[in-house]
Amino acid sequence: MDKYDVIVMGGGPGGYLAAERLAHAGKKVALAEKSALGGTCLNVGCIPTKTLLNSAKLYVHAREGAKFGVSAENVRYDWKAMQAWKDEVVSKLVGAIGLTEKKLGVDVIAAEAKLLGPGRVQIGEKVYDTEHVIVATGSLPVMPPIPGCRGNPKVVDSTGLLSVPEMPKRLCVIGGGVIGVEFASLFSALGAEVEVVEMLDEIVPFMDREAAPILRRGLKSVTFNLGCKVEKIEGATVFYRKKDGSEAKSEADLVLMAVGRKPNVDGWGAKEAGLDVSPKGVAVDDRMRTNLPKVWAVGDVTGRSLLAHTAYRMAEVAAANIVDGEAAAARGEVLRWDAIPWAVYSIPEAAGIGLTQQEAERRGIEVKTSSVPLRVSGRFAAENGFAAPGTAKLIAEAATGRIIGVHIVGAYASETIWGASAVIEQELRVSDLRQLVFPHPTVSEAIREAAWAMKD
Repeated sequence: MDKYDVIVMGGGPGGYLAAERLAHAGKKVALAEKSALGGTCLNVGCIPTKTLLNSAKLYVHAREGAKFGVSAENVRYDWKAMQAWKDEVVSKLVGAIGLTEKKLGVDVIAAEAKLLGPGRVQIGEKVYDTEHVIVATGSLPVMPPIPGCRGNPKVVDSTGLLSVPEMPKRLCVIGGGVIGVEFASLFSALGAEVEVVEMLDEIVPFMDREAAPILRRGLKSVTFNLGCKVEKIEGATVFYRKKDGSEAKSEADLVLMAVGRKPNVDGWGAKEAGLDVSPKGVAVDDRMRTNLPKVWAVGDVTGRSLLAHTAYRMAEVAAANIVDGEAAAARGEVLRWDAIPWAVYSIPEAAGIGLTQQEAERRGIEVKTSSVPLRVSGRFAAENGFAAPGTAKLIAEAATGRIIGVHIVGAYASETIWGASAVIEQELRVSDLRQLVFPHPTVSEAIREAAWAMKD
């Protein structure tokens, strides 16, 4: 039997980055991935959707450029060309991961892995010995038991919608979370009639309750049906019941099922090996340790935060603790769950980090808040117009002034939020943030303006 220092089960963001970090540290590493490297994020998630959304943004900017003094005639898009560019981006990035693993000496094995227990993994038909195992089996789309859903060619998940050969004229999206909102934004920007049916009273449920309506109103071409429960689907017609009990329907050409994803905890030996696992995911601590000795878990399979950048950080934390646990502990190599940023890449964008005002209040934390429109930034106004939706909100502990939440809606939110990550990680106070120098003119200045807008 071949012997490795670490075997990584799954080649998504958490898996391949863990392999890279460990190999860089001199460990002998095997990475088992039955399909393409990059996982959901690179192949059928983050990267392809953002590639298509960028094309949609270019189309919208060209179509609406007259108010900024730039007119273009006969603006059109080519869906097949957009798909071809998306496929090229994905293919090259997948290839780049493979080359990086090879350069670092990682043995990539193209087969499914099964955990036999601490120190033993079966990959394909072969059994391997290893000191450590990192489980990174990812997540799967949720397909709820709605009558008429399964086996219906008119109902697709996010993977299926990414590769539809033709643009639907009418799209019904079931679910107003991140996936649903991003696809609703994409297809509405390209001219499709889009309806979103959401069971809750607001979209993107983890957003701050002041920010979510701003994002929703910014998606002007999308019809949102909130507080509605889907009862059945016939072809591409979605029948649902409104909050007041009345019945309604959405007639479309295609239906996107976007009610979320679930950790992939079945079929690879979790229960048989004795892992502490449930439908919510593999249980881990803040160092990514499971209940089994020297078995670690990272990424979506933990169910803690189904985001690629969370998987990256989980991978680094696990790798650091595998290489030298004492040194990692001294450096504070742990996952700080309240310091994970998120982003919605719609048109407009939204992003945030830390606690919402509502979550802080649920935890019994007395807070003070401030909000400013993004148009306080001259650059935002110049590039987006004075009517463009946008806001920046800060949440701070009332007693200490420590900033515990930053939430942004508007253009460039995803590129701005990293600075707020540093603020949260370093536990800066409002008075600290006021002393930082922001480049001018930038949209990020709105964060500083929000700090000065907060009452002492």
